[in-house]
Amino acid sequence: MMMMMIRRRSCHVKGDVMCTMLLLVLFCLLFYVRQVLLSSGWDKPAWKLEILRPTSASRTLLGTNGARAAQESPRESPVSGPSEPHLPPSESKSKPPQAKSKAESKPKRKPKSRQKKAKPTKTAGAPLPTMPPFDFEGYLREKDNRNFKLLIDQPEKCQPVASKQAGGSRGSMTDLYMLIAVKSVAADFDKRQVVRRTWGKEDRSIRTVFLLGVPRNRTALPLWDQLLTYESQIFKDILLWDFEDTFFNLTLKETHFLEWVNHTCPHVRFIFKGDADVYVNIENILELLQGQKPNEDLFVGDIIVNAKPIRRRNSKYFVPEFVYGAALYPSYAGGGGFVMSGYTARRLSSACQQVELFPIDDVFLGMCLQLIGIKPSRHQGFRTFGIARPSAAPHLQTFDPCFYRELMVVHSLSVPQIWLMWNLLHDPKLNCHNRTRPTSGPFRWRIGERETDYGEGRVFVPHD
Repeated sequence: MMMMMIRRRSCHVKGDVMCTMLLLVLFCLLFYVRQVLLSSGWDKPAWKLEILRPTSASRTLLGTNGARAAQESPRESPVSGPSEPHLPPSESKSKPPQAKSKAESKPKRKPKSRQKKAKPTKTAGAPLPTMPPFDFEGYLREKDNRNFKLLIDQPEKCQPVASKQAGGSRGSMTDLYMLIAVKSVAADFDKRQVVRRTWGKEDRSIRTVFLLGVPRNRTALPLWDQLLTYESQIFKDILLWDFEDTFFNLTLKETHFLEWVNHTCPHVRFIFKGDADVYVNIENILELLQGQKPNEDLFVGDIIVNAKPIRRRNSKYFVPEFVYGAALYPSYAGGGGFVMSGYTARRLSSACQQVELFPIDDVFLGMCLQLIGIKPSRHQGFRTFGIARPSAAPHLQTFDPCFYRELMVVHSLSVPQIWLMWNLLHDPKLNCHNRTRPTSGPFRWRIGERETDYGEGRVFVPHD
């Protein structure tokens, strides 16, 4: 019995010794492997995570480090100065040091493979959402700022005109008959010149002014302020206000001009207001105004009725519903050109101070007319959307002076076209009575209401 117990104990002792020896051998083997790995340098780059360049999807996980890396990236920065070149982080920060030995340079292949995989994530991002062409929320926040300084003024533009009395040599002073106001921008000197030499030419009873704002891109027109200063000194017809001359700031140009008329030209009889790229038959407008009373309401032009707000985001005239939620615009005149009495202009000046600013100036003026209860009159001679060539009049040519002679305003003409039409119409040899081609009957414009995307037509629109 005792022998059996001794044998069992010896077996237990031998098993413990063998287990201990086995553990020692394994420990020595692991220690040896560790030493080999440490000497080869695998512990440094193999298990270290390097963020070469954060992508848009990883910024949320990276937190402040990702945001800091995004600020250093020229692709993500919205504004970068031209004198401060930006190096990519893979060259400035994560660039590995020069290899000291072959053993240290071989493990660097793993980060290189990661860098190749990280490149597609740099460009393959989610597509940017379609943004509106205008910051309407910013416009609504700043729309109450409607008083801007007049930088260049013409205080003597509307002084009474001297005229001789019938049957005597003594002269008398009469009020200015018509003021021509033309919307323009600083860079369009050639358009202003052709207006000055053609339909906007001043005489004793007609004066002309050009309405401008400060250029948004001042570097595109060097010395623009000196240009307008010299131009004003020579021609004395520049009105410049201290707001950016953008499309949606044309409403500011409208309100400031009406305020200027109310202050500087309180006794002007009639006003024509239009664009610089239109051809105007001033003689026809003067004929239209015969018999009209300057102390009564008058507003005539190419009137658009029942027009719907444009909801297409890619349109120049896009207006979201949170800016204008109604289904239809009030009746308004196409901005290419219209005529109003001085009395109406003074009433509009007061009304426009009560109506909230709207980014489209034509519609805004229609809102002001609606407030004071004036219904604008439509005249077929005002073609602010260009001329549609009807199939019933195939004899019409693109520049038929006999056809243009019957119109008041034609929109979307270039500088050479305006100059050509002016000279054709004032040619003493012009004869419109003998036509070379017979016509089937007198041509009449189609009368009816129209709904269109205004301002996007050409001079002649093909007939469908």
